Amino acid sequence: MKARVQVMLKQGVLDPQGEAVRHALETLGFDGVESVRQGKVIELELAETDAGKAEATVTDMCEKLLANTVIESYAVEIA
Repeated sequence: MKARVQVMLKQGVLDPQGEAVRHALETLGFDGVESVRQGKVIELELAETDAGKAEATVTDMCEKLLANTVIESYAVEIA
């Protein structure tokens, strides 16, 4: 079973990488980009065959390692 985790900085948390990308886009002539938020995607291949158990396990992984829950939010997708 595959799992995909999307991790993003929470709203209100400064995103210097996103700002650097926005500035670079502006420098390249892409006008009208008001803001950029940069995150990460983590793909996992799991041995678990039960979707509910897989989601619970990946959520636990996010809480313990994959996301800094103080400043980041995450979304889990099981396929």
